[in-house]
Amino acid sequence: MKLSVIIPVYNEKECIEKVIERVKKVPVEKEIIVVDDCSIDGTREILEKVEGIVLLLHDKNRGKGASVRTALKKISGDIVIIQDADLEYPPEQYPEVIKPIVDGYADVVFGSRFLGLHRVFYFWHYVGNRFLTLLINVLYDTILTDMETGVKAFRKEIFDNIIIKSNGFDFEPEVTAKVLKKGYRLYEMPITYYGRGYDEGKKITWKDAIPAIWAIIKYRFVD
Repeated sequence: MKLSVIIPVYNEKECIEKVIERVKKVPVEKEIIVVDDCSIDGTREILEKVEGIVLLLHDKNRGKGASVRTALKKISGDIVIIQDADLEYPPEQYPEVIKPIVDGYADVVFGSRFLGLHRVFYFWHYVGNRFLTLLINVLYDTILTDMETGVKAFRKEIFDNIIIKSNGFDFEPEVTAKVLKKGYRLYEMPITYYGRGYDEGKKITWKDAIPAIWAIIKYRFVD
């Protein structure tokens, strides 16, 4: 099965080349689709020189969800995986993450940071994540451990049946909610997580929890 790797990028000049090189080395058939979300730190100029990728450019900053939507128009693989443009999630785990889909018993696989080796990171990030995951579990009657994970793999056909509307980081709760509402077979598996600090370029803050909460509640009752 062919893998479509989507990499949304915004201001990641320090690590974007390393991420792409590591993705290229993963021993699976794949295409790499990079969406630059109007970076202003030199990331775009670096990407324009990288070979072996499909590069899509936004003319203004629109957010992670919008970048994923842009990439989905170009995918040709059987499985879609979304790779954050930093080094928090190692792409070397792709074969393990997609195996339940390849073997035919999963439609979607989430990599859980709380089931595998992970860096000891921010307490309030942990609390926020656990709260959002609990809210998903209560409203959608499930037992997820890590809704906000940056490692999500999908059968391509999933995106023929759900429409992503979120532009920002609320993409994560929206796609999770819609996958659960449609009754797709969702599995979790342990992944390694190398969380980075704000001094290393981490972008998510407590403010991102507000649209995430709204998305979880909203998509429980609307499509």
